[in-house]
Amino acid sequence: MTLYERVREAVAFIRQRDARRPSVGLVLGSGLGAVVEDMADVVVLEYAEIPHFPTTTVLGHAGRLLLGRLATTTIAVLQGRFHYYEGYAMEEVTFPIRVLGLLGVRRLVLTNAAGGINLRFHPGSLMLIADHLNLMGVNPLRGPNDERFGPRFPDLTQVYSPRLRALAQDVARELGLVLEEGVYAAVSGPSYETPAEVRMLRQLGADAVGMSTVPEAIVARHMGMDVLGLSVIANMAAGIAERPLRHEDVLDATARVQQRLRALLTRLLPRLSQGEVASTEPMPEERAERR
Repeated sequence: MTLYERVREAVAFIRQRDARRPSVGLVLGSGLGAVVEDMADVVVLEYAEIPHFPTTTVLGHAGRLLLGRLATTTIAVLQGRFHYYEGYAMEEVTFPIRVLGLLGVRRLVLTNAAGGINLRFHPGSLMLIADHLNLMGVNPLRGPNDERFGPRFPDLTQVYSPRLRALAQDVARELGLVLEEGVYAAVSGPSYETPAEVRMLRQLGADAVGMSTVPEAIVARHMGMDVLGLSVIANMAAGIAERPLRHEDVLDATARVQQRLRALLTRLLPRLSQGEVASTEPMPEERAERR
């Protein structure tokens, strides 16, 4: 069975449970699951129920797909993600993103907990991802390309949509929130970076570092989705922080910013379905129909 067939099988299963077609998708990172509390008419599917979905193994990742409404917008939420460091292949890490694309998602918001490299940041800062450095040593598009998903050589000049970033900044100003912008460096993990590696990343232009998001963003762009990336600076990276880094501290830090992030996303997500930010790129099913 090809990847496309496996994705279609997962989509068919989800549509049997809920026939709504979400236009906006949201991926929640470590400790950020509580922001879904404002959704209405929610249908919950455990990842273990959905054909071909992997299983989350990391504390702070619930492992559920939620379909519901925010205002009048139907959204799909991945409450927890899969990581390359868990031992999954990139095809597995990004499988849920493929599913969201075939479900109809046109705009995708990726959130994560990251380590701060930019010395202006502090634990609790929110950073819009303006660009990224893929330092994971692998690309999720490696291998045979299926044109039903997207082109062999997708352009990544604007992985993170300037239109969506501008809209997010507008919403943040309305709420009195400060949104930093910067470059996110993705490394494979699971060990945290050394101080020397953090100094290197700063020299390369990174403002924050983490172990996710970039493979998902690449696959989403491959499928024609507009992407918005948002990092919660959960701690300062090694050599900046005065104490050893622990995953428990990441979860504690993200818990403290839950309400700010919740307010931002609750107001922002419904606006992403409005016409002025809509993508004009054909989605995979549309491309398949044209072939």
